[in-house]
Amino acid sequence: MKLIVLFLAALASFALGAEVKKENEVYVLTQDVFDSFIGPDENVLVEFYAPWCGHCKALAPEYAAAADILKEEGSDIKLAMVDATAETELAEKYGVRGYPTIKFFKKGNPVEYSGGRTKAEIVAWLKKKTGPPAKTLENAQAVEDFKESADVVVVGFFKDVESDAAKLFIEVADSMDSIPFGITSDDASLEKFEAADGSVILFKKFDEGKNVFEGELTAASLTSFIGRNSLPLVVEFGDEMAPKIFGGEIKVHNLLFVKKAADNYQTIYDQFLAAAATFKGEVLFVLIDAGVDANARILEYFLLGEEDLPAVRLITLDGDMKKYKPTTTELTTETLTQFVKDFQAGTLKPHLNSQEIPEDWDANPVKVLVGQNFADVALDASKDVLVEFYAPWCGHCKQLAPIYEELGEHFKDNADIVIAKMDSTANEVAEVSIRSFPTIKLFKKGDNEIVDYAGDRKLEAMISFLESGGKDMGDAEELDDEEDDEVLEQDEGGDGQSRDEL
Repeated sequence: MKLIVLFLAALASFALGAEVKKENEVYVLTQDVFDSFIGPDENVLVEFYAPWCGHCKALAPEYAAAADILKEEGSDIKLAMVDATAETELAEKYGVRGYPTIKFFKKGNPVEYSGGRTKAEIVAWLKKKTGPPAKTLENAQAVEDFKESADVVVVGFFKDVESDAAKLFIEVADSMDSIPFGITSDDASLEKFEAADGSVILFKKFDEGKNVFEGELTAASLTSFIGRNSLPLVVEFGDEMAPKIFGGEIKVHNLLFVKKAADNYQTIYDQFLAAAATFKGEVLFVLIDAGVDANARILEYFLLGEEDLPAVRLITLDGDMKKYKPTTTELTTETLTQFVKDFQAGTLKPHLNSQEIPEDWDANPVKVLVGQNFADVALDASKDVLVEFYAPWCGHCKQLAPIYEELGEHFKDNADIVIAKMDSTANEVAEVSIRSFPTIKLFKKGDNEIVDYAGDRKLEAMISFLESGGKDMGDAEELDDEEDDEVLEQDEGGDGQSRDEL
């Protein structure tokens, strides 16, 4: 009888599901408990992370703090995390390809998390997803409290909350997950905040403090107004601000590289800030602290060393990223303003990174190209030139290296064919834009027609491709999820990342 009781107790325990562990107020989910925890009546935000991921480590305290806030408020929303490197079946099931990947399970249905990475932004996004798009503010004190609840909030003042304008406001509020929206019809609130009926005010804890929407109220115009005014005149680059920087509608960014610990930092920053005011809504001014270790690869991408600081670079993100360099190293409000004006006038040429030409660049069968000698070699109309654009950290490039060396050896005595390679993390050329590594292109003799090589990366296939004048591609190479080429994410710093960490 005792054995039967123990057996029934074990069955009951299994039916109720394994115990779910917690780290502070964040639930730790595994394959065994995931489905039972993410039930049809639950709202759960789940972070799929890797223990070694730097971005996950940076997110951890904000994520935990958000969970604490929700618990203190009595919310039924839960925050959970899954070690995707251990729970590989869960990671595969939910399409986890980078870390952290965050998904919100609303009543069991997963949606992509698109909010920020501060505790306030996480909480605001979750409330927006589970509550009304805009919070009803009953009186002036409620508006004041709401105004102080986040760095940026948007309030609509509508005496008739059923009007077309108010409905449009709610529509925009529903489409913008990362910013809290409030709405009031209270006469005292309109009077206190000097708001006309039908007006929209963006309140913020920086710069001028608030912005009042002007012009015709449409979904597009209101969305644009909020996007233009919800960031400071100068934004400091970092994990928390990156989504806002990249996700905004302003695609021209002026970057200041300086150490915040430098003696002249405040003077330089003040000049930069003053210039930023001239281009509000047109150009985003971004501060990158060169003294932060996490920003080292950004400086490396721009080929900026200690001796180059402070420095400014302007970049465009609409399409292929282009970089522009000032003609002077003097950083004053006047020179910084003129630099941006020259860009807007179209009088500046893109700045292309290049290493110095190695003395032995042509000593081996595979020629070494840099920005400075690319055109002379690759665009030599008397030869077919095959160029591999690679990254030193790219695993697929390293796998290809011995095969590519054999290819160079095979054609070393052929006067009509040149095999070359270029480190595209340190060198750029106007003729091509490289988005992933390795990228292999043939520059054909005569007219310099560019043929992308997409065939098998085996010696015989590449020999056949070259001997056919770029016609015989063979069987196009199909890479599965574990073999995808490593992508150069052309973000604010052009920080090339593989899909292992986003």
